[in-house]
Amino acid sequence: MFKKLFFLFFLASCALCLVTFCYSEDIKLPDSAGTFYPDDPAQLSGIIDDLLAAVEPMPVEGGILAFILPHAGYGFSGKTAAYGYKLIRGRPYKTVIIIGTSHFYGFAGVSVYSKGAFRTPLGDISIDEDFAQRLLSKKDDIFFDPKAFEKEHSVEVQLPFLQKALKDFKIVPVVMGDCSLDMCRKFAARLKQAMADRPDCLLIVSTDMYHGYDYQQALETDEQTLAVLKSMDYEALYYGLRDNKMQLCNGPGAVAALILAKDSAVKDFIVLAHTNSADIAGRKVNGIWTVGYASCVINKQGETSMLNDGQRKELLKLARISIETYLKTGKKILVSQSDPVLSEELGCFVTLHNNEHLRGCIGNIIGKQPLYLGVRDMAIESATADPRFPEVGLSELPEIDIEISVLSALKKVKNIEEIKIPKHGVLVKSGLNSGVFLPQVAFETGWSKEEFLSQLCSQKAGLKSDAWKDKDTELYIFEAEVFSEKSLKVKPDNA
Repeated sequence: MFKKLFFLFFLASCALCLVTFCYSEDIKLPDSAGTFYPDDPAQLSGIIDDLLAAVEPMPVEGGILAFILPHAGYGFSGKTAAYGYKLIRGRPYKTVIIIGTSHFYGFAGVSVYSKGAFRTPLGDISIDEDFAQRLLSKKDDIFFDPKAFEKEHSVEVQLPFLQKALKDFKIVPVVMGDCSLDMCRKFAARLKQAMADRPDCLLIVSTDMYHGYDYQQALETDEQTLAVLKSMDYEALYYGLRDNKMQLCNGPGAVAALILAKDSAVKDFIVLAHTNSADIAGRKVNGIWTVGYASCVINKQGETSMLNDGQRKELLKLARISIETYLKTGKKILVSQSDPVLSEELGCFVTLHNNEHLRGCIGNIIGKQPLYLGVRDMAIESATADPRFPEVGLSELPEIDIEISVLSALKKVKNIEEIKIPKHGVLVKSGLNSGVFLPQVAFETGWSKEEFLSQLCSQKAGLKSDAWKDKDTELYIFEAEVFSEKSLKVKPDNA
């Protein structure tokens, strides 16, 4: 009898330990499921699929530093938010920082959720605890206060969208309370430090715009707020919000994002979509509660621009007709160009994709002929001479998406601190061995600077993975302007 009781006690103890183990993790349960968005997983998944399918955002080249997205119920602001999320669908972001605002709990400073996970009907999302710890700073009033997240929807409503857009990522939930301009600067500095050399990080500022009962005022106030946002004048935004000339319910989050962008030398702010609840409900009259919604992107590509859209489209058209002509005749197309920019001797790579899969990529790191001729020749080489793939067939050509990278001049670096990932591509050279990675490689893989350099040495140059540390190894950096038929919505004539 004693043995039986002991055995039952042992089983009960094991079960208790198992339950304790399973639920020991700090999991933040959803507060807004069933109100702001459906609590049924299948219904929620289907609604987000429909919202993403209903929008076609303007193409955005390069890496995205941050979004400003709305946080109302999906029936009101979901479509506006979808403009941003569709741009990142399938991209390899590993850490997403979501800055919300406090609707229910008043406090000063910044609260960072530092451990555990957030749960939605679509599953749990783990906190990037290492990243969160790098943000915390008691002397700067950046701390963890769980009360800031209780009943709060501004962070939570972004999560199901992220779960549908990305894979294998973690989050850093943040709620900003009452913050001075100096506090915004301090938090932006912490963000910049934590995000350094992390091209796989994305910042989302969750905020709605105008709140009030005057429809015409809603239009005018949002127009003024968006104009200041596009100018990226964070001081004008901060004081405009303080003086009630503009409206953002998460003003501190937007101010911090603009400071981060300025400190990161990013200058491109794009408004993808803007509307309000009155337009959506069809009740454009005074006396009805109206809230503004905008989807905006702060784009890293805004730093430089060697080509305009007309020149980019001209090169893409030339690349496609060059491949088609060569596949039909075995000869290069004869072409001339009077555009002085397209006639510059610039390096270029032509990359081919079929259904998002790499199908060929060949280029010259140093321009040895006019750019337009380089694009012609590299397009043909990518389609017919990449040793990793069979030659592209004529019947396959309509399925091919062509991407072109135009490269700046090489600059030799003395210290790896000069290398900025993912801004720079890198050429490594040691003796007769050399290799190159384009800037987008770091973004697509999520590698750190050290991983990027190690893989470059071993994969592309046939060197030891740590050869970049040797004093005799030469490193050169360059920038690339990357564009494709898909991003510019250039429809091939034969597709």
